[in-house]
Amino acid sequence: MQFQHPENFIGFLLIPLLILLFYRLIGWKKKLVKKIGDPTLVSQLVKSFSPQNFTTKFILVCIALLLLVLGLANLRAKGSAENISRQGVDVMIVLDVSKSMLAQDVKPSRLDKAKQLLYRLVDRLQNDRIGLILFAGRSYMQMPLTTDHSAAKLYISEAGPNAVPTQGTVFAEALAMANNSFNRNEHKYKAVVLISDGEDHDPDAAKIAKQMADDGVMVNTVGIGSAEGSIIIDPETKEPKKDDKGNTVISKLNEQELSSISDLTNGIYIHLDNLEDATLTLSQRLDSIEKRALSDSEFINYKNYFPWFIGLAAVLLILELFIPERKRKIA
Repeated sequence: MQFQHPENFIGFLLIPLLILLFYRLIGWKKKLVKKIGDPTLVSQLVKSFSPQNFTTKFILVCIALLLLVLGLANLRAKGSAENISRQGVDVMIVLDVSKSMLAQDVKPSRLDKAKQLLYRLVDRLQNDRIGLILFAGRSYMQMPLTTDHSAAKLYISEAGPNAVPTQGTVFAEALAMANNSFNRNEHKYKAVVLISDGEDHDPDAAKIAKQMADDGVMVNTVGIGSAEGSIIIDPETKEPKKDDKGNTVISKLNEQELSSISDLTNGIYIHLDNLEDATLTLSQRLDSIEKRALSDSEFINYKNYFPWFIGLAAVLLILELFIPERKRKIA
């Protein structure tokens, strides 16, 4: 048994708050009675009010709130499991999402073409674990290594410049993050696919690449764009991007940077032109890596108990509505 969303337990904080407000209300009523002054008059005014019923209604609301929070946390039990054994490697995808990837010297754009490649590549890596890192001026782990390829495609489809607020093309940080995502005790079964236009030169990239080679990581790089370059249309202003001096920015593919990284790690460099050829070459290169047995335990289903908590909470709230604050009249 486990709770799927334990972060929702923060809702329990509302219960002591309600209790505090309840006692504040009781205190206010007592002060109001004293202000009226005449005990006989007060007793006549409140003789039909039932403090017991009022307290009961409050307790029911608190219990219902507790049950609602438990329902939102979703207590569940693991269903039947199927052990799946496969031979595969760990592949960390490192995707450049800087604004230069919006250039359209590759149609429909560099970034869209890169996504098309990754969709095809993920389909070919059926037995491998896949992770995703997005980078520009900073790097962000979007998805750790997993066998959930559907999730990988979803994260890839949503990748864009807005995911990384700091602009630039910093390979070193992205490669270091990818290297740290692997099992450091293993010196094989690990690969990186880096896709970028390589626009900016990162002096620390070679140092990180050498470290990755020592750790048994193969880095395969994919260059996207053209040597002639292209303007970058800002998605917000719909105008060409300009530098600090007001000149129109021309983004060009830097193949030398990408090729040097792959050479240092016994990987390959591919210029993305034909999708089928690039996918085939990459998948064959990844298939050449020694594979290991990956054992997963995938749960077919979970037995969820949240409907019971939500249903019981609803019953208590409905019951609370039917409890009057006035005393029943005795015939």
